[in-house]
Amino acid sequence: MADLSSDDMTNPALARIERAVARIERASAARVAATAALTRRHQLLRARMTDALDALDTLIAAQEARGTEDE
Repeated sequence: MADLSSDDMTNPALARIERAVARIERASAARVAATAALTRRHQLLRARMTDALDALDTLIAAQEARGTEDE
C-alpha cells in the first residue's frame, strides 16, 4: 500500500485510517499463516488415519484368515 504523504498525515482521520489498514493487513497475514498451518496439520492427520486404517484392515484380514483355517 502506498504511504500517505506527510501533508496527508496531518489530518488525524487519515492517520487513523492508515493505522486501521495496517492492522487489517497484519491480521490478514496472520490468518493466511494460520490457515496454512491448519492445512498442513490436516494433511498429516489424514495420512496417519489412512495408515491406521490400513493396519486395522490388515489385522482384520489376518484374523478372518485364521478363522477360516480353523473350520
